[in-house]
Amino acid sequence: MLTRKKDCGRLTLRRVSAGTAYALLGPTASGKSRLALELAERHPIEIVSVDSAQVYRGMDIGTAKPSVAERARVPHHLIDVVEPTESYSAGRFREDAIRAVESILSRGRIPLLVGGTMLYYRALAQGIDALPPADAAIRAEIETRAARIGWPALHAELARVDPLSAARLSPNDAQRIQRALEVWQLAGTPLSALQRGAAAALPFALRAYALVPEDRAALHRRISERFDRMLASGLVDELKALRRDCALHAGLPSMRCVGYRQAWAYLEGEYGLAGLRDKGIAATRQLAKRQLTWLRSLPGIEPAAALVLE
Repeated sequence: MLTRKKDCGRLTLRRVSAGTAYALLGPTASGKSRLALELAERHPIEIVSVDSAQVYRGMDIGTAKPSVAERARVPHHLIDVVEPTESYSAGRFREDAIRAVESILSRGRIPLLVGGTMLYYRALAQGIDALPPADAAIRAEIETRAARIGWPALHAELARVDPLSAARLSPNDAQRIQRALEVWQLAGTPLSALQRGAAAALPFALRAYALVPEDRAALHRRISERFDRMLASGLVDELKALRRDCALHAGLPSMRCVGYRQAWAYLEGEYGLAGLRDKGIAATRQLAKRQLTWLRSLPGIEPAAALVLE
């Protein structure tokens, strides 16, 4: 449990049990990382990233990775796991996260899972559902249709057969729209229905809390300020170097990450720097909205005030 004493504003953490991991979830730019680092300065915490973009090596600026100095002060796990040319799944995250948490607990330290990739958190807390394997022919057919009518049209189609999945996805989230439609065609059952299986047991207790900003305008302001800092810090140059050194293409999961997708389009001449800024901020706001939708759908998530902020 996390506590703040009103008279001094100091954060403390009281452990419910020695075999417990804690999760601090929330939308992008909500202050999760800052709070986690503040706690880790006072307690034997190791941070486990719950971020589907920070797993990629070399993608530092656009993913707001903790700095080298921060990682030297506080141990971080599941950052820089794969190359941007590779894929990283929720299933692999679950395996890696369980291994990291058990290792942290074995050292008598406190695991704190921090991030905003709610799919990863759900995979950890509830397990991986028995979904049909990928089918190359169906995926190719869906991609052909997307090229003809666009992903928003396929998102609308998904909303008719699987409204729960569609509600959690952006109309341009090509990778996840494709998978949801693929599952529907293969199983004849909505992806959302297949994902409502029984929770898989974890080898440790897990308590989860959410930082949900009450002031949406303030969150939007922080998102804008953070994206401006990313641009000023060299997001475009970082992507240029990645494109030079790696065999990347726009369809890779790494290049679909918010910020990199817009910077890629900028480098391809689709719009100018002002367009990159506007589209990057808009996409980040949409991401935050989806993250909040996910949080509302996840069971057992307590508000950050229940971290015992008193």
